Amino acid sequence: MNRNDRLILALDVPTAAEARTLVDHLADTVSFYKIGLELFLSGDYFELADWLRARDKKVFADLKLFDVPQTVGSAVRQLRRRDVDFVTVHGNDAILRAACEAADGTLGILAVTVLTSLDRADMEDLGFQADIPEIARSRARRAEAIGCTGVICSGHEVAGIRAAVSDRLRLVVPGIRAAVQAGADDQKRTVDVEAAFEAGADYIVMGRPIRSAPDPAATAAAIQLRIAGCVANRQVQAEGSTSTTR
Repeated sequence: MNRNDRLILALDVPTAAEARTLVDHLADTVSFYKIGLELFLSGDYFELADWLRARDKKVFADLKLFDVPQTVGSAVRQLRRRDVDFVTVHGNDAILRAACEAADGTLGILAVTVLTSLDRADMEDLGFQADIPEIARSRARRAEAIGCTGVICSGHEVAGIRAAVSDRLRLVVPGIRAAVQAGADDQKRTVDVEAAFEAGADYIVMGRPIRSAPDPAATAAAIQLRIAGCVANRQVQAEGSTSTTR
């Protein structure tokens, strides 16, 4: 994995022009970008995706596909033409299986476990009585068995999921804040950078903390240094554990 790839910057802005301006400003501090529904509805989604790829950036299509399996499979086949790296998919086993089969190993399918904007009360409103960590672990195990590349999960569930799946499954964590403040925004299950990686995250997704900073490039560079420190610490711990078991 490239040194800067673990930070995914959410391009949640109204127009492709604003997105390009931000990408140009961030320059080499960010190499991976998430483009979601807001830009999809702007009419310039695929042009932006192609523009990012032409600049050697990775692309995460956060479309949260959720429809009958055949339709989701057809949508994934269309995305394969755009050379994106990840796409999010909602739904049951049949939907995830259709997405993975259509991806054919050329596009990473990320199964959504539980949105970070939902808490226990929201889940009960939706008719789910199980605990959020239990739901997230169950969905992650099923996603891996089906063949998904990874899952989207809150930092609160990362450790439990990592213990329940293999290292092959990529854990992508949104709702990251530079410093967590309860009730600060619409993301209810947030963690900071260190907590996500210490728990076992492979990638984090950040948007507003970087986009809204006085100097987004400097902020992104500082976040990358924090990530590098976390990854280095994790490698040291893994090596120590290996030495102990010999």
